[in-house]
Amino acid sequence: MIAFLNKEKNLFVVFAALFVLTTAAASFTGNLLIVAIPFAAILFYAGWQYKNFIFLLLLFSLPLSVEYNFSPSLGSDIPDEFLMLFTSFLFFGYWLYSPKSISMKLIQHPLVILLSILISWLMVTVIFSTYPQISVKYLLAKSWYIGAFMLAPFIVFKNKQSIATAAVALIISMMLIVVIALIKHWQYDFSFVNINDAVSPFFRNHVNYSAMLVCIVPLLWACWKLSNKREIRILLAVLMLIVLVALFLSYARGAWLALLVGIIAYYLLKRRLLFYAFIAAIIITVASLFWLKENDRYLQYAHDYKTTIFHKNFDEHLVATYKLKDVSTAERFYRWIAGVRMIKDNWLTGYGPNTFYNNYKPYGVPAYKTWVSDNPEHSTVHNYFLLTVIEQGLPGLMFLLILLGAMFYYTQHLYLRIRDLFYKTVVAAAGVILTMIMVVNFLSDLIETDKIGSLFFLCLSILIIADVNTRSESDSSPNI
Repeated sequence: MIAFLNKEKNLFVVFAALFVLTTAAASFTGNLLIVAIPFAAILFYAGWQYKNFIFLLLLFSLPLSVEYNFSPSLGSDIPDEFLMLFTSFLFFGYWLYSPKSISMKLIQHPLVILLSILISWLMVTVIFSTYPQISVKYLLAKSWYIGAFMLAPFIVFKNKQSIATAAVALIISMMLIVVIALIKHWQYDFSFVNINDAVSPFFRNHVNYSAMLVCIVPLLWACWKLSNKREIRILLAVLMLIVLVALFLSYARGAWLALLVGIIAYYLLKRRLLFYAFIAAIIITVASLFWLKENDRYLQYAHDYKTTIFHKNFDEHLVATYKLKDVSTAERFYRWIAGVRMIKDNWLTGYGPNTFYNNYKPYGVPAYKTWVSDNPEHSTVHNYFLLTVIEQGLPGLMFLLILLGAMFYYTQHLYLRIRDLFYKTVVAAAGVILTMIMVVNFLSDLIETDKIGSLFFLCLSILIIADVNTRSESDSSPNI
């Protein structure tokens, strides 16, 4: 008791002295931000005592965060990006303080090594970037994504219950957004043209919303499969129905496709064909690109500038997509073609991370130009794989595909090897979510966003943890 009181007294003295010193320094220099130092120290100390809670708070904040621009050139996602940064520093500091908190089996895992190679090449491309300042900002942001969703899970996910709790926290948070969005959308009579208003301010648009929403489906399925309580299974079935209805009303073609492909991926996983399907998808994509490039065959599919419009009716929107007259589809073609043409000029190191917008317009083909090609929102090429080769060169794309291939390989390998129901289900869910993320990123570039990028790195960390934890584990799965 006396030791506890002495510890509390010493902490009070330290924080009080720090406050006095920083206040004096702020008064002397005129920099009022110095006063924030003791409060940051208190926050760090509190986080140190409740590390798991901080990580769960970060997961809970992901769907709830909103974009905020401090200036025309500086924006952030609040509060999750600040929590990512804090979580990264907190868990990195804890790892330095207690190196044994992370098993060397995790650090030396082949997936970690492949990610390290990918990040190392990313650093090289930053050096040769056409806009170094922009690329350095990107690299810093990528570092705290990895710290928050790779390093932290290695420390937090020590047992099955911690993994289950994290999944439940993310589901609850996303369901809150779904209910809010459905109520707001109901006030607009569930119209297609107002779906972006219904999901704001939590999501920029219905594409981002649907991309995260579809990834909740495997989590709900995993919880349902692992639960043996009838009441909880009924609740999860109701939540699944709500999510599917919300997904339909999101009017997002990419998310619908991702759901279908996710179901197929689970079937392929059970048939030991998931990894081979990934290889086949790469071969088909490359062959299609060569076919379209031959004799400029892609020009035969150019749209009519005058008839390519935005449709307020969703049925007309789908028909326009099929006829290549939907403006979002047509604009994708315009940027994809520009992106492919960019590769030859910087095929080795690319143009630099996050620099597509600053470089692509001279490479556009006028035949594919649309009335939104001015791109005032500074959006990118709408294909993460093409974006990678543009900004990080062919080696960057190669390292990314190798990492993804290894993730699908481990998903297949672990699903077949693991006998424990809990980890077998977790691996299956991670593999399906990974597949869904790849599908939506073939039509977008959402791995760089807080909502989807976080899930990608969580899938990566889960596969590593499941592999290490089941090499000698044989205990039964917990009830959720």
